[in-house]
Amino acid sequence: MARFQFWKTLAAAGLAGLMSGSAFAEGSLDSDAFQNIIKNQMSAFAAGNAKAAYSFATNSLQQKFQSPEMFMEMVRQGYQPVYNPKSVTFGQSKMTQLGPTQEVYVIGPKGRNWLALYSFEQQEDGSWRISGCYLTKSDGFAA
Repeated sequence: MARFQFWKTLAAAGLAGLMSGSAFAEGSLDSDAFQNIIKNQMSAFAAGNAKAAYSFATNSLQQKFQSPEMFMEMVRQGYQPVYNPKSVTFGQSKMTQLGPTQEVYVIGPKGRNWLALYSFEQQEDGSWRISGCYLTKSDGFAA
């Protein structure tokens, strides 16, 4: 449970940094790549494939959670709306002081609306991985 608390604290600090920076839409952001990574991770959650879900996280997150099973358990316990969403709608991709982010509006398993703000980090090989996810209640997504 200490790891979960650490993750929540890390996510809250990250969101504060993201929101305090001047976020702006970035034409060169690869929104399709970010959305595909999130979709693939959510598919891995749905399939119960901890190893695949873990593979979309940055190396630093993998080190924090030490194993695919520990990562999956943290998500299952603390991130039910992205672990088991009823629906998913992608919002904007934005560049922030801390790097690119992707808004994801989800309806969780209990029918509540949530905003999942995913952050990404580019890896040495040029690929992108999820560096964090901050989950907050939302009024929903207006198209």
